[in-house]
Amino acid sequence: MMRRRDLSAAALLGLGSAAALPRPALAQPAWPAGRPIEVIVPYPASGGVDLMARLLTKHLPARLPGTTFVVSNRVGAGGQIGNEAIFNARPDGYTLGAVATLSFITNALERPVRWRTGDFTYIANVVDDPGALWVRADSPLRSASDLRAAAARRAEAVSVGTAAGTLSDDHFLLLAFEAAAEVKALHVPYNGTALVIRDLLGGQVDVASYNLSEGLALLREGRTRCLGQAAPARWSEMADVPTFREQGLDVLGGSIRGFVAPPGLPAEMTARLVTAFGATLSDPAFLAEAAQLAVPLRPLLGDAYKTTVLGEESTVRALHARVPHGARN
Repeated sequence: MMRRRDLSAAALLGLGSAAALPRPALAQPAWPAGRPIEVIVPYPASGGVDLMARLLTKHLPARLPGTTFVVSNRVGAGGQIGNEAIFNARPDGYTLGAVATLSFITNALERPVRWRTGDFTYIANVVDDPGALWVRADSPLRSASDLRAAAARRAEAVSVGTAAGTLSDDHFLLLAFEAAAEVKALHVPYNGTALVIRDLLGGQVDVASYNLSEGLALLREGRTRCLGQAAPARWSEMADVPTFREQGLDVLGGSIRGFVAPPGLPAEMTARLVTAFGATLSDPAFLAEAAQLAVPLRPLLGDAYKTTVLGEESTVRALHARVPHGARN
């Protein structure tokens, strides 16, 4: 990324005595100074993180007058390339990241990365797309208890396909279920939700692990059933499907997605962004569009978002120890 000329905090926020000078040509431009704010998405276009980025940047300018946004997809290495670009950008307010924060954690567990999870500037979480375990509509498995009993007959008696493969949120959901139920399933990693759904419907795997929003359409069509939501409470779009906790298993998991900035973003600028995101996430026009798109929202601002991510990091590290070493790469 090209290095940008340093701007003082006062000039960035349009504050200070320079803003009051009678000769505008001598004043520093106020943030965002007519330049677009780049939002880096570490994943391909049309995915869940990309959808979130484009939805928010559509509504944010109403809360940040004068701003424009451009979404930039920087894909590769399971999110590592984009995550590093965000972390190492200048903290000048012109680079944000739309991220799935689990990748901060899992990438760093497997290989050297150029970021530290706790050092990002956390602006706002937007989405919590809980995981779930799914079966074909005609499956004899009708609940989490049925799955537990079937898997308990012998190790790897039940096959479970994970949409995003090893060390994804789908895989960590399976690991959490195995730990809570004290069973061992046959893990079948996939490289995409469409592929695991194909094999679930075709009978090649018994169970599939993917997010609630990804399974809603087939559930409504009556082609699949959901054995349990890995969420603290039932999602309103699937209010008749119980959580795992309601079924006696302490299983939580999914994909939380939000917005971060590079470390060291000035406090005044951080506060302005947090306020703008908070207002947007409660705006009726935004909420209506999010509902139309069946986006499972979980607004968390600033420090609350960071605390949630660091808590997830602790949980994931414990589950990571259950992954056989040869299956991690």
